[in-house]
Amino acid sequence: MRSRHWYRDTGLQARMFVVMGLLAALYLAFMAALWAAGVNFFVIMLIAGGMLFVQYYFSDKLVLASMGAREVGPDEAPELHAMIARLAQQMDLPMPKVAIVYTDIPNAFATGRNPKNAVVCVTTGIMNRLDYAELEAVLGHELTHVKNRDVQVITIASFFATVASFIMQWGLWLGMGGGRDREDRGANAFVLVYLASVLTWIISFFLIRALSRYRELAADRGAAIVTGAPSQLASALIKISHGMARIPDQDLRRVETMNAFFIVPALKADSLAELFSTHPSLERRLAQLQELQRRMEGVA
Repeated sequence: MRSRHWYRDTGLQARMFVVMGLLAALYLAFMAALWAAGVNFFVIMLIAGGMLFVQYYFSDKLVLASMGAREVGPDEAPELHAMIARLAQQMDLPMPKVAIVYTDIPNAFATGRNPKNAVVCVTTGIMNRLDYAELEAVLGHELTHVKNRDVQVITIASFFATVASFIMQWGLWLGMGGGRDREDRGANAFVLVYLASVLTWIISFFLIRALSRYRELAADRGAAIVTGAPSQLASALIKISHGMARIPDQDLRRVETMNAFFIVPALKADSLAELFSTHPSLERRLAQLQELQRRMEGVA
C-alpha cells in the first residue's frame, strides 16, 4: 500500500535558512569590501540587480533552452503527464509544465521559481531505460524539489556566487581606480576586490554544495514517501548511474553546468570527490533508501 502522507522536512528547511543567512552575511561583507576599495557601488548594484531579475524570472526558460528541452502537452506524452499529475495531486502541488529533452543521457530535473511556475523535465534516455515504477520514483524526487522550494533557494544562492565570479573577471571595468595619477591606488583596490571575490566564491562554493547534497537526500526521502517504494528509486539511481558511464565524455561535458539540477550528475562515477560534488555519493543515497525500505516493511 502506498503512502499518501506528506511531511515537512524540517532538516532541509533549517539548512536552507542557515545557508541563506550565512550567504547573506558573506555577501554584505563582500559588498562592504567593494565599497571600501572604491568600487562604484551604483554600477555594481545595477548589474547585480539586472542579473538577479533575469535569473529569478527567466531561470526556467534559460535552463530549458540550455538543455534543448521542449515542452510537451498531454496529447504528446499522455502517460508521462498522467504520472506527474497523479503525483502532484498526492503532494498537493499545482500541475507543473512537462518537458522532454531528446538525448540519450539518462536524467531528469525540475526548475522554476515557485510551485506555480515549475517545470519537470525528463530525457528520452531516462524514459528508455527505466520501467514505469522507477520513472514514477524519479518524478517523485523531482516534484519533492518543487514541494520543498529548494530549487528557488539554490538558484538565488548560485546567483551571488556568479556575481563574485563575474567581479573576479571584470573588476577592472567596475569603476575601480581613476586616472594615471591614481594607478597605484587603483591597483591596490583591485587586489582587495579580487581577494574578496575569491574568498566569497570559495565559501559560497562549499556552502552551496553542502546544501545541494542534503537537498538531494531530502528529495530521495520525499520520493520514497510519496510512492511508498524506496526500492524503486534505488533501482532507478543504479540504472541511471550505470547508463551515465556509457555516455561519451564529450556529451557529458555539454551538460555539466546542469549537474546541480540533475537527479544524478552527468559525470563518470569516480570523477569527483563527494566534498566537491553537488550530490551525495550513490552509496550514501542507496543506504538511506534501504533504511527507509526496512522501516516501511516494519523491519528493525
